[in-house]
Amino acid sequence: MKKIQENPYLLLTPGPLSTSATVKQAMLRDWCTWDNEYNGLVEEIRDGLLEIAEVDKQKYTSVLMQGSGTFVVESVIGSVIPEKGKLLVLANGTYGQRIATIATYLKIETVVYDSGELSRHDLNRIDTILAEDKSISHVAVVHCETTTGMLNLQEEIGKIVSYHKLIYILDAMSSFGGIPINIEKAGISFLISSANKCIQGVPGFGFVIAERKILEASRGNARSLSLDLFDQWNTMETLKGKWRFTSPTHVVRAFRQAMIELKEEGGVKKRFERYTINQKTLVSGMSRLGFKPLLYNDLHSPIITTFISPKPPFEFEKFYYELKEKGFVIYPGKVTDFQCFRIGNIGEIDATDIKELLTAIEQIIYWR
Repeated sequence: MKKIQENPYLLLTPGPLSTSATVKQAMLRDWCTWDNEYNGLVEEIRDGLLEIAEVDKQKYTSVLMQGSGTFVVESVIGSVIPEKGKLLVLANGTYGQRIATIATYLKIETVVYDSGELSRHDLNRIDTILAEDKSISHVAVVHCETTTGMLNLQEEIGKIVSYHKLIYILDAMSSFGGIPINIEKAGISFLISSANKCIQGVPGFGFVIAERKILEASRGNARSLSLDLFDQWNTMETLKGKWRFTSPTHVVRAFRQAMIELKEEGGVKKRFERYTINQKTLVSGMSRLGFKPLLYNDLHSPIITTFISPKPPFEFEKFYYELKEKGFVIYPGKVTDFQCFRIGNIGEIDATDIKELLTAIEQIIYWR
């Protein structure tokens, strides 16, 4: 695997992440947003996303949206839920709660089932909530909750949502392209992700894989001009790859290159295997060095892992900068009741990089 020699450090974060030299090189050319060649590139991406998702192209479609992942989540929440709709958010971390916050800002009636940051959702309780509240029309959950690294049971949840004949929204921001997801089997109507996650592009836009009929039925629901998901999709469909407003052209080209490299690696299955090896190597090595993961092993995703901070004199900021000097950037913690930090396992890295990280950590364990 080609390493990024020109970078002073590897990003061991859940996105932005370390990208290949060839993804960076793809941004060296300028593009015109009206040009047929560029619009054709957009259409290749839209079609390629459906191939990665392995969905029926007659039933599903895709749409790209400018902005960070949160922009795209808001475009879905604000566009597909009608005025009298009601959203159930299944939360167990910051990003699930953010969906609920978005809905509140948009004045969408919302119910939150928060199972706590260290637990998955009780499937029986979800079923009970939906059985008792017939006004709920949509259900949203984060697949990989990077607050902790928790991997939620998206397919099992989807079966319950489908049983109640509701619309299922999956925030797969940090999982799509890196963890196999059977969209049709899970009954997912809207899957949301971002360019700078497991497909290993750079920040600038996100995308939605949507059930075509349900997206078409959302016409007129949008609570925002810029984030009108239906209108964005309709423009791309009718004008063959044209965005409504200025698109991040360089980022789009980089993403197309990243999609090519995903295919060359062997697709989602092979990338999942690499990420899984990275994560297991990390947890094993950190345990050897005396660090305890926050979650039980069976709750972990292969995307990011949270570790409990050692007792003083450990200081995260000192630890962070000493690691950065050695060529590795990690993430602070986000968990409410624990002092902790996070290390990502995704991007243009492999187990060799993780072992080098562990060596660097062992060299700076000053608090023991």
